[in-house]
Amino acid sequence: MTKRDVVLAALDGQAPPYVPWSMGFTVEAAEKLRAYYAPRALEDVLDNHLGGAGSGVGFFTDLGDGHVRDVFGVVWDRRIDKDIGNVVGQVLPEPTLRGYAFPDPRGALFFDGIEAQLARQADRYRVFSIGFSLYERAWTMRGMAALMMDFYDHPDFVHELLNAIADWNVDQVRKAVMYDIDAVHFGDDWGQQRGLQMGPKLWHEFIYPPLSRMYAAVREAGKAVSIHSCGDVDELFDDLIGIGLDCFNPFQPEVMDVYALMEHYRGRLSFHGGMSTQRTLPYGSVDDVVAETRRLLTAGAGGNYIFAPAHAVEGDVPVENIVAMIETVQAQTGYAQ
Repeated sequence: MTKRDVVLAALDGQAPPYVPWSMGFTVEAAEKLRAYYAPRALEDVLDNHLGGAGSGVGFFTDLGDGHVRDVFGVVWDRRIDKDIGNVVGQVLPEPTLRGYAFPDPRGALFFDGIEAQLARQADRYRVFSIGFSLYERAWTMRGMAALMMDFYDHPDFVHELLNAIADWNVDQVRKAVMYDIDAVHFGDDWGQQRGLQMGPKLWHEFIYPPLSRMYAAVREAGKAVSIHSCGDVDELFDDLIGIGLDCFNPFQPEVMDVYALMEHYRGRLSFHGGMSTQRTLPYGSVDDVVAETRRLLTAGAGGNYIFAPAHAVEGDVPVENIVAMIETVQAQTGYAQ
């Protein structure tokens, strides 16, 4: 079986020959791993089972002095957070879209070279990623505090903004599904350590309707829907399944009972993630990492699970813990690199 076949079996709720994986790392952590595994390429060492195109973060122009501008016009300060950054200023200083022009969702920046890129990953499960895909796109453009106030003070504007972003996403999805991909992945953090950032009432009123349209565009093309939302959002799982969600990431054990949820939703929803990046990886021993990795692999052996850290592994995680995780996953019976 190819890596793609293993992922397809897992997502279909079958027991795969081994639990597939796809692990991500921050810039600092990846540098440590490259040094550790040199001269082997890190991508070859990891042998991740998910591949694809698009971007989970976005596309940027370097402005110098540690600042970049994304295609929506948002400026990010990357002097501290080198992976994404912190938003500087407001693209939409007032609650209106008047005078703002969205970038072309079908532009060459997103799709040039995609066929060759996918061909190089022919043995992987191929995912087209759209990062900061709805709520996150809105608050990066408007400012988080301003958007939170807009939910109450300017609700018509929030509906207009979110629907405009959803229209943009749907247009890009309809282009993306013309290529040889298996799924579309949307990134959009809604949660915090306890509950939703905006609360369930506002989520259902403002986010759920445009989200439904986005997922429908993917499902109508016969592709799977995958999402990323950090935080305590499991109260939304039934709603998300109802509009077509197939796989949820990052599945944080610090904010939800991952083992209970795997059992409860088996056959209805797959999970990608689950390995603690707030406790076990940074603060546990090598033995702790091995034990928790094995526990997740055992729980996911029946299907509906892709192993991964619960987020991109940070640079302060001891390299021996990262290596222990990788080696334990790759020691599964049935896997041969």
